[in-house]
Formats: sequence, structure tokens, C-alpha cells
Amino acid sequence: MCVGVPMQVVSIDGDNIVAETDGVRRSASLMMLDDDVRIGDFLIIHAGFAISKLDEEEAQETLRMMREFFSEEDLQ
Repeated sequence: MCVGVPMQVVSIDGDNIVAETDGVRRSASLMMLDDDVRIGDFLIIHAGFAISKLDEEEAQETLRMMREFFSEEDLQ
């Protein structure tokens, strides 16, 4: 199953970021996103790309629902 996951940006290097959720870090490209991205922002990461920006409240609610639905192995 493919799913986009809300993750918080922890570092930025040009068009590449590292984002984290629940201690899991992933690298992703910003090339598909027109928004200005800063450390601390929440993004939807899918298949190695940031595909949208969202506010923290929306990110936390989405993560809460995902944790209820998916097992821990599904999210990693």
C-alpha cells in the first residue's frame, strides 16, 4: 500500500530535506512543491517527494488517525 505520511522537516539542503515522524527519518525532494519550506514545517511525504504542506494541527490529527488504523510496521 502506498500512502503519504505527514512528517516534520528537520533539515534542508537545497531542494532536498530530511523529515521525521515518530523517530523515523526520511529524505525527500522538494522539486514537486512550490511552497516555501522551512525547518519545523509539516509536509506530506510520498515516494521520496514532498507533495503538500499542512499545518501542525492537521498533521497531528492525520498522524493520530494513521496510528489507529495502521500497525507500526506499516508506517516504517
